[in-house]
Amino acid sequence: MKHIPRKRFGQNFLNSQGVINDILNAICPRPDDALVEIGPGLAALTAPLLQIVRHLHVVEIDRDLIARLRQQFSSAALTIHEGDALEFDFSALGNDLRIVGNLPYNISTPLLFHLAQYAGLVRDMHFMLQKEVVDRMVAGPGGREFGRLSVMLQYRFHVESLFIVPPDAFTPAPKVDSAIVRLIPKTAVEMAPCDPDLLAQVVTTAFSQRRKMLRNTLRDLMPAGALEALNIDPTVRAEELEIADFVRIANTLAQKE
Repeated sequence: MKHIPRKRFGQNFLNSQGVINDILNAICPRPDDALVEIGPGLAALTAPLLQIVRHLHVVEIDRDLIARLRQQFSSAALTIHEGDALEFDFSALGNDLRIVGNLPYNISTPLLFHLAQYAGLVRDMHFMLQKEVVDRMVAGPGGREFGRLSVMLQYRFHVESLFIVPPDAFTPAPKVDSAIVRLIPKTAVEMAPCDPDLLAQVVTTAFSQRRKMLRNTLRDLMPAGALEALNIDPTVRAEELEIADFVRIANTLAQKE
């Protein structure tokens, strides 16, 4: 039976064998990998993955697609977790996880923040996302794309845009280009020590009004004089700061608590 893509689930199904092969080459799966796929859909990536890995976990919310997956694959090879990936506890699947998926564009940003919580249990993540989102993920300071998503992900991960996927690789075709992105968690040595919740507060506040200077956006958290003491110009905007600057601000605030 033909499955009709559901807009409320943001469904665009990959149909290009060439792109599928490119994704597999990027992931480079091994038989014993603890692999998790978010949104397997019509199994375009699921099927070739199961030709390589001994077992695959998938998280799927669409009951019709779940029924198809159960008919297509044995429970010995595929474990299906029915539900919303935004609410799924990935720690229940163990550690050294390799997470992959064609993420629904309508929930991609909150889903990335949710997944970032499990960085300590992850080996790597490979996702298909709207190219605009990937551009924001990998952006450096000084550009329009650099923002909250850039800072919070790059604080925890090495983020790399791998290649662009055109709309005609999907059914139905989206109106925008997509891209494959790789995220590899940073080691404890690579990450500057910081309270992640406090860092998130600083970053969210700083970017809440992008056109305003830090002395205005952060005035309730840190006065201009305190920013100057950290060698941070209070007249710059959030997009001009390095990630290390946000970390220093958060750490200074932590010392006052």
